[in-house]
Amino acid sequence: MGLFCLWCNTRPRETKQPSTTIQELCHQFSFAEIQSATCNFNESLVIGQDGIGTFYKGFIETSSTHVAIKHCNKDSLDLGFKHEAVLLCQLHHPNLIPLVGFCIERNELILVYEYMSNGSLYDHIHGRNFNPLSWKRRLQICIGVARSLHYLHTGAKYVIIHRDVKTSNILLDSSMEPKVSGLTFSKRGPLSISKTLTRVESRVLGTWGYADPEYVATGFLTEKSDTYSFGIVLLEVLSAKLALDIHKEHLENCNQSLKSYAEEIVDPFLKSKIAPDCLKTFFDITERCLLKEGRERPDMGEVELQLEHALKSQEEADAKI
Repeated sequence: MGLFCLWCNTRPRETKQPSTTIQELCHQFSFAEIQSATCNFNESLVIGQDGIGTFYKGFIETSSTHVAIKHCNKDSLDLGFKHEAVLLCQLHHPNLIPLVGFCIERNELILVYEYMSNGSLYDHIHGRNFNPLSWKRRLQICIGVARSLHYLHTGAKYVIIHRDVKTSNILLDSSMEPKVSGLTFSKRGPLSISKTLTRVESRVLGTWGYADPEYVATGFLTEKSDTYSFGIVLLEVLSAKLALDIHKEHLENCNQSLKSYAEEIVDPFLKSKIAPDCLKTFFDITERCLLKEGRERPDMGEVELQLEHALKSQEEADAKI
């Protein structure tokens, strides 16, 4: 389920010096510091990859801090690199991945983030190295993600559309708080007080299984494209099935309401552990996130509120037990 790109100009760009904005707001590391932090990019420290580069677990001696260091591919577009750096320098939310610094030296492009010790939500839902998450914990993580997306859509002067919402881009810190990452190809939309559609003519980006079909088909990108992708995340969290399998089994070939499949797709680990009222609320908002027409989908503020209502229903049911 890798990143795909349609209508994409992939010519390598000449690496330019960082903008004044990045230099003022973010720490600039030397390449020597990055080499030291990663033991010269030792393969044993690799903790992940994406379509742009390789992530290493690093250690910054001057601050005695563990970090995640993204070593971007030499043929990656430095435009996306700088875009993400500038965004993370200016956006501040407890559920967004914190940027520690960057390095642009010797034609190298490197981003340094806070290290997330509990991996990604994908690791916990599909991996073998973690115990299954409780339903309450899954709800809490989803609420945190919804808050961060709502912030991106409404918390700054311009709408920021993530464009690649997926469980592998939802990282978990030592307290299991979610931190949304993967903003390299996010898109700045209209003023946050506007509802104008943003036309993406140069390329359509996303991950198969999560990407909004309306956006892929038309090239029109709005914040409701993130809402769709988050709907897939919600189904993935509930079912512990891969996004592509969810599409194949329950979206592409299904003419009935998702509600009729509620009990069928619930993760076996969660069977009999979800309060009926909670499941109904969860499924209602999930189904609305996945509506075919973007303008009919809820905004992320409403999604957040409904998920909080689902959590409250679950806690009330647990208290009675």
